[in-house]
Amino acid sequence: MGAAVFALPTDLLLAGAELVLDGPEGRHAGTVRRVRVGEQVVVTDGAGHGVEAEVLAVGPDGVRLGVRSRWEEPAPQPRVVVVQALPKGDRGEVAVETLTEVGVDVIVPWAAARCVTRWREDRAAKSLARWRSTAREAGKQARRVRWPDVRPLASTADVAALLASAAAGLVLHEEATTPLASVPVPPEGDVVLVVGPEGGISPEELAAFSAAQHVRLGPSVLRTSTAGTVAAGIVLSRTPRWSISATRR
Repeated sequence: MGAAVFALPTDLLLAGAELVLDGPEGRHAGTVRRVRVGEQVVVTDGAGHGVEAEVLAVGPDGVRLGVRSRWEEPAPQPRVVVVQALPKGDRGEVAVETLTEVGVDVIVPWAAARCVTRWREDRAAKSLARWRSTAREAGKQARRVRWPDVRPLASTADVAALLASAAAGLVLHEEATTPLASVPVPPEGDVVLVVGPEGGISPEELAAFSAAQHVRLGPSVLRTSTAGTVAAGIVLSRTPRWSISATRR
């Protein structure tokens, strides 16, 4: 089993030969994960910087670490962007969690016309914060040192602009005849995958996404909270990101 991953802001992560995990992160390390003196851990800022460290002391004020090495993980190519229509209930957090685990780079919540869930002004900030917190925790669990960039809520016009500027713009649609697995994946740039709501993408939205190619996953119809993860896995499996062993240095 790999080393546990914890988080620190960039300025603290890159300063000095020792690091201190305090506050909620320190309590999680000392009380929940129960790290012990001599144990090896990884600390990251979620923006590509990583530190291998050894636990020097565990106390009520936090966990003190000795830095053994530092590295920076370059931004991967191609970049996988998933536009996720807002699912019902807590399935939005489920989608974010699994998208993070599979390796997605950018997650864009989308207020599609047929979404049942709505992020009204009074709840939008809290909902976005939950998605970002979910990505952070899932990133640590998946031992990623680059976590997804969870963007603010997008309109259909915003999504259309993303598709128009993408190296490959792909809209998942159950009536499409082209399998996603047959679509060429560009070696660099953004691969934008659009996942509609449970009620489907409206004709007006499909018209707005004229710059994109319509694709399908397979013979079955997946829920919106799982379709993006499967689609991202198909794309990533056909890139060097999943075919070459990752190294930290």
